[in-house]
Amino acid sequence: MALTKAAIVDLMTDELGLPRNKSSEVVESLLEIIKSALESGDDVLVSGFGKFCVKDKRERRGRNPATGEDKILRARRVVTFRCSGKLRDRINGG
Repeated sequence: MALTKAAIVDLMTDELGLPRNKSSEVVESLLEIIKSALESGDDVLVSGFGKFCVKDKRERRGRNPATGEDKILRARRVVTFRCSGKLRDRINGG
């Protein structure tokens, strides 16, 4: 099961004792800061968690798997995530 934004708000409310509307504002503000940084092309590094990077992909040839039709895929930017060593160790029980 995925951890949702609403669940994060609920956890913050329970663990920090903040009112629900304040927890929601904090989560929304944090996510907006991260989105703004990525939108401007900056990387986002959260120590002990991981790094979100914006990468440029060049134009390339692709194919529609349903029809087999060749198509040129336009250049685009993608966000990638690389977890920290600490998080990887924690996930793997180390």
